[in-house]
Amino acid sequence: MATLTDYFKLHFIVLLWGFTAVVGLLISIPAVEMVFYRTLLAALGMMIYLKWRKESMAVSPSDFFSLLAIGIIVSAHWLTFFASARVSNASVSLVGFATNSLWAALLEPLSNRQRIKWIELLLGLIVMAGLYIIFSFDFQYPLGLALGIASGFTAALFSVLNARMVRRITPERITLYEMWGAWLTTALFLPIYKHLWADGNTLNLLPSATDWLYLAFLAWGCSLYAYSVAIHLMKKLSVFFIQLTLNLEPVYGILLALIVFGEKEKMGWNFYLGTIIIVSAVLIYPRLRARFIESRQFHNSPSQIT
Repeated sequence: MATLTDYFKLHFIVLLWGFTAVVGLLISIPAVEMVFYRTLLAALGMMIYLKWRKESMAVSPSDFFSLLAIGIIVSAHWLTFFASARVSNASVSLVGFATNSLWAALLEPLSNRQRIKWIELLLGLIVMAGLYIIFSFDFQYPLGLALGIASGFTAALFSVLNARMVRRITPERITLYEMWGAWLTTALFLPIYKHLWADGNTLNLLPSATDWLYLAFLAWGCSLYAYSVAIHLMKKLSVFFIQLTLNLEPVYGILLALIVFGEKEKMGWNFYLGTIIIVSAVLIYPRLRARFIESRQFHNSPSQIT
């Protein structure tokens, strides 16, 4: 049963994740190299933490490879998210990411072999309506938004998969092996990236001193702490609700981006109207769920006296 503290924790980690697009733009090295170091620092940090706590890192061979495979999706999520911000701006990447609730509404029931809840699908479609308003006018960053949407899909996908893994594996061990999987995936992707997309076909693997500070924040604050707490919360909250609450990430991120980057982040009225529509889904979901889903489950309960 979720408590008020769980909801506060969820919103705090969403606030942390709202900083990621902005911090990503403050780092001088490209997005792929950034993800390479972020995942490496996160994996090493979790390993040190588990050793310090004297907790076991053991998992079964099948779970080990499953977690590494989910790490591939984590890597794809961060690569598309930060690439989106680089080819557009932080606001566009955050709004594209907000489609994660629609993907979660479709993926979670499929994963659990349940019927898709019409309330969740409706709210997902509201998110798509917000995106349509953004796109329907003179929008300058279609590639950036497309990459942002891809980051939203991958975020929903690894959340659904983690909700299954957390039933038998601690969040810390899930985080450890998924971070190693994400780092290994990014490392293997580097030669392809260098040949096809890197400026001058060269990699920039020398972060500045300031870059290291930002990378440490991304790795240990936004990855280790926030990622582990999110997995803990999956024991009490539905994946869809977590993903829907993550739609508040654009609000925090856009406000911070406007403060940090100023004019560069200012968009047309249609962008902000679409954003308001997307984020409104977060505010109405708990009330709709309580009225149309939870109340129906209560009345249909076998133990209910009729």
